[in-house]
Amino acid sequence: MRCLLIDDEPLALDLLEDNLKYVNYIQVVGRCRTAGEAMIMLQEEEIDLLFCDIHMPGLNGLQLVKSLVQKPMIVFVTAYEKFAIEGFELDVIDYLVKPVPLERFLKACNKVNMLFELRKRSADDAQLRKDHFFLYADYNLVKISFKDIEYVEGLKDYVKINLANQPKPLISRTSIKTLELQLPASHFYRIHRSYLINVDYVMHIRRGKIKTANAELPLSDKYRDMIHKMTSRELEQ
Repeated sequence: MRCLLIDDEPLALDLLEDNLKYVNYIQVVGRCRTAGEAMIMLQEEEIDLLFCDIHMPGLNGLQLVKSLVQKPMIVFVTAYEKFAIEGFELDVIDYLVKPVPLERFLKACNKVNMLFELRKRSADDAQLRKDHFFLYADYNLVKISFKDIEYVEGLKDYVKINLANQPKPLISRTSIKTLELQLPASHFYRIHRSYLINVDYVMHIRRGKIKTANAELPLSDKYRDMIHKMTSRELEQ
């Protein structure tokens, strides 16, 4: 689970990061001291969870969450109890009041993890019942079978969907993040900020590269944990 920490106090960020050393299923992707910095990070990175302060200069934590179209899971960590009701009205997972005891912090993390796994299983189950989806590409609404997708390349506001049975990729005006949500997580893995790969087409993995039947794709250090998930799931099957 990829996490972003947001607090205008460096010591508070340090404490959050220290506490998260006890939680092996949460990876800290970045630290931000303003909501503006966080908004940039959210556009550039795949974030599943925010630990967010409320009282910050400029845009506060509540305003930040209200501004997000696609919200990750959110835990508020603040010195102010008075915003709790408004916070929970935004469907946050938990509301922690500073100073936060470690056991209370770990309880919030466990709650987040349970919800994360539940959502992932629900999404996987829904995708398993499907074998295709529809996407606008080349001015047509095209039916695409999951099994035919070898890999997807993200190009800013567009994606190139490379199909094993077609020489030319389909080009669609959408983001790779949006497309990732439509693909079954049991077979498609993010290996780079610009690439999604279908594990069925992986031939070998070596030195920061993944070779498929028709391409050699980069493996980013930020997504190396995907290799363990990809290979261990294959072994389980």
